[in-house]
Order: sequence, then C-alpha cells, then structure tokens
Amino acid sequence: MKALLSVFAGAVLALFAVAPLGAQAPAAPGNAAPPSGAPGRRGGNARSNWPPAGPTPKTADGKPDLSGNWEPNAIRQNVDMVGSGVQVPFQPWAEALYKERKTNISKDDPEARCLPPGVPRMSTTPYPFRIVQTPALTVIVYEGGAHVWRQIFADGRPHSADPNPSWLGESIGHWEDDVFVVDTVGLNGRTWIDESGLPTTDQLHVTEKFHRIDLGHMDIDHTVDDPKAYTKPWTFTTHPTMLKGELIEYICQENNRDVEHLVGK
Repeated sequence: MKALLSVFAGAVLALFAVAPLGAQAPAAPGNAAPPSGAPGRRGGNARSNWPPAGPTPKTADGKPDLSGNWEPNAIRQNVDMVGSGVQVPFQPWAEALYKERKTNISKDDPEARCLPPGVPRMSTTPYPFRIVQTPALTVIVYEGGAHVWRQIFADGRPHSADPNPSWLGESIGHWEDDVFVVDTVGLNGRTWIDESGLPTTDQLHVTEKFHRIDLGHMDIDHTVDDPKAYTKPWTFTTHPTMLKGELIEYICQENNRDVEHLVGK
C-alpha cells in the first residue's frame, strides 16, 4: 500500500494544493470578468461559459497581450510525457536512467521535494501562473512548483556569454508575428521533464512559442534540445486556458508530513 501511494504522491499533492478553498476568488485584473454564474477552477459548477470567448487582447504597440492568469491543463504530460503520446528520442544512458526512475516509482523526483520544476516542466506542473507582459520584460509568476518567478528579457539583449546555471535558466524573448518566442539556456541539468523521470543535462536548450489564440485560450509549443540526453530535438504542446480567479499562496514545505512515504522500491 505504501508503495502504491508513492506512485502518485507528486501528482496527488499537486492537485490538493490547487483544490478550491471554499470561497470564490475574484476575477483577475487583466482577465475578463466572468459572466454571472460562470464556472472556473475556483468557483461555480457548470463550465459552459468558461473560458471566455472574445478576440485576443492587444498591447499599445499592437502585440498580442499574454498578460493574465492561466491554468496549464497539462497534468498528463507532467506525470508521463511518453504516456501522453510524445515521441522522445533517448540517448541510451538517458533511456536507462528513465526506466530506472519509473521502476523506483519516481521516488527522487526533485519537484516532490519542493525544488523548482525547471523549464519546460513549469508549463505542465498543475498550478496556475500569471504572465505580466511589458515591451522589454515579461515576468511569469508561478503559484506552485516552489512558488517561483521567471524573467524573460525582450529588450534586444543577447544571451550571456557564460550564464550562471540555474533551475529556470536565462530566458530571452522576441516576437515573430503574433508569436512570442522564448529561448532558454543556462539550465542546471538537475530537473526532470516529467514525474516519470525524463532527464536533463547542463546542455539543455528550450524554445517556447507562446500564441494567445483568443481571449481565453493559449498554446505553448515547446522544443527540447539536449544533445547529451536525446538524439535530436523533440517537441510537445500545452494548451493553457484563462484562470477564473487569482493565484493563491502555496508553500510547498508547509506542514509536509509525506516525504518519508516517497520510498519507491
């Protein structure tokens, strides 16, 4: 029984962390106010009127405005990227390590120990996030995944010649028509791409393409390029929708009594 519980420990804890708290949260500034009685992750019952319909908001300079609160809708990819249908071209050692982690029921998942999920897993971890977009800098604040924030510089600067390796890396953004393209390097190679244990190395390079389809929907295309771990770049796409409500405080280690149960096999 203990081993069975540990299989889903990371995902179950994550889902509990985003469960409704009882009272309905107000609509987020920058998001459209929900229609009366509209559903959402933090209030209401029916979902027929949510996410809201409408044209893509634009900034003063005519770019699509990515700002607002979003829910990732990518729990299956977070738990098992391969099982979700993504073709992952492993290097032999990476596939062996991946199979070992699955056999051990993901007992060493860094996110289960409150470490940052990293890029690209920040997009699939089942917590909402807020995007704050300005012409020169876009900031993403994540409710969960260690309650971290991310800077994406869009002021024309290049990547640092020798970026300091970190959990979220160094992100540089630019616009290609209506798509915000984010190039991230300088990752520390300590993160997993999913709970099942897809490995990363310090050569990981991630490209994300943010496309706000309309008022309530967004697509994010991710390209993973890590030649030490994978034989060629590979891709997956997430489909965030507008969150009804605000981000809430989430402290990963608060009253944590379950780490000793993550024993694997």
